[in-house]
Amino acid sequence: MDALRQVDGWPCEHVAVAVAGVVEVDHGDVDRVFEWASTTKLATAVAVLVACEEGIVDLDEPAGPPGSTVRHLLAHTSGLPFDNGAPIARPGTHRIYSDSAFDLVGAFVGERAEMPFDAYFEQVWGFPLAGSPGHGVEATINELTIVARELLSPARISRETLDEALTVQFPGLGGVMPGYGRMEPNDWGPGVELRDAKQPHWTGTRNSPRTFGHFGRTGTFLWVDPAREVALACLTDLAFGDWAKEAWPRLADAVLAEVA
Repeated sequence: MDALRQVDGWPCEHVAVAVAGVVEVDHGDVDRVFEWASTTKLATAVAVLVACEEGIVDLDEPAGPPGSTVRHLLAHTSGLPFDNGAPIARPGTHRIYSDSAFDLVGAFVGERAEMPFDAYFEQVWGFPLAGSPGHGVEATINELTIVARELLSPARISRETLDEALTVQFPGLGGVMPGYGRMEPNDWGPGVELRDAKQPHWTGTRNSPRTFGHFGRTGTFLWVDPAREVALACLTDLAFGDWAKEAWPRLADAVLAEVA
């Protein structure tokens, strides 16, 4: 795929990209281990949904601060701040992006499963979680492509569970999307950011409103476009910044143009 060669001109030293779905191809440093940062949250969210299907936890049972549930924690509406600390809002009233919420939900699943969450995570995925449930995976593009394929055609969870995960949780809530500022609304599923009509956005102008995914501060991302039956995964060693805001949408548009 010619579009993927764009990354050879990016300002990062190392980069790996892969397309999954109707086209399967990768390019770049495909054997290099990268820090996924917050792109980890996609894999963690699926692991929690597996726990729900196994009856270990339920999305609507209490977890986290008073009034919060597993669903609140995953959808960034628990009221918790980004880092550890006391709640700064009532659950369900604001969309506040929170790493600490994922730490709590991981600990909650681990307690119920009677094993550390990283062990449960590895049982689900077959690759390790090296640290926090919110940002701890260190792995290659191959492992991220495994996550992409699951989100395109689920095998670890049911299609019904995935479909529910791709619906807006607590509709109408605004909030800040890291790197892009305040969005009204700022729609999320449990653990997945929903593109909908957000502008500006880190995906491309050709992406459908049904696109969902996540990106990480280490210059990583995974988006899935169910309408196009394609996913694009990217791992780099250059922190997210203005370069990514320009390069990522251009790459997405080129990939989708080739797929079409």
